[in-house]
Amino acid sequence: MSHNGIDIDQYILLIIYPSIVFFIIGYITKKKNIKKSITYTIQSIVCFVFSIIYYLFIPHGGAQGLSLILGLFGVLLLILVRKEKIKPVEEEEEEEKNEQRKRKKK
Repeated sequence: MSHNGIDIDQYILLIIYPSIVFFIIGYITKKKNIKKSITYTIQSIVCFVFSIIYYLFIPHGGAQGLSLILGLFGVLLLILVRKEKIKPVEEEEEEEKNEQRKRKKK
């Protein structure tokens, strides 16, 4: 069986690193009450950076699939940024709508 340059444990770590950074950014921006569009933009940049790093520096194309997925996820986040800038949704409005729905069900 051919070897693609990285072991399964290394591949799992390559998956975990961007996930940790992604959730840390989400946590910090939520605590600082930063707009969702800025949060999504930062997370998108992180996805693109990890995608490029994985594509260029992992030997024998060992993480090309993961690089592709991170790139696609970055594009999806940019679409969310655009959507959020066009029609921003306030969290308080969402909570009020959910409470009203619960009241109607009762």
